[in-house]
Amino acid sequence: MIEEKIQQFLDNYNINHEMMECDPDLADTELFCESYNIPKSNSGNAIIVASKKEPFSYSACLVTAEYKLDVNKTVRKLMGVKRLSFATADKTQELTDMMIGGVTIVALPSDLKIYVDKIIQSLDYIVIGGGSRSQKIKLPTSELTKIPNIEFIENLGIPIS
Repeated sequence: MIEEKIQQFLDNYNINHEMMECDPDLADTELFCESYNIPKSNSGNAIIVASKKEPFSYSACLVTAEYKLDVNKTVRKLMGVKRLSFATADKTQELTDMMIGGVTIVALPSDLKIYVDKIIQSLDYIVIGGGSRSQKIKLPTSELTKIPNIEFIENLGIPIS
């Protein structure tokens, strides 16, 4: 089960965290922030991005709910491809064993690059997906550096106006 895989990863890398139970119907960012009184600035959205042409390549990206992912410029350059899109729900599930609304940057395949908006490092904590729609993970942002394959990127997100 994905929840066990997530917990094992957090334990193996000695990542200080707090598991938060979440009503699956409230897992989407807007509802989650409203219902659980979490500021959008501290709520992370993990998104799997896919190249549009073979050989297909993928990456995971994390921005806060106040930003949208800069897929067409920043991520495209990072991945070195001409065209990108968000991975489909099916492809995301196949790659990560996680459903949309629960995707996290924790316990991803070891060959998947993880790009995190550098602005997140300035926060005290971030709440990220917990691998399923029924849990979230709250952790000090300093703990993100313990996750393999993470790279902090300037301007990964574009402010939502």
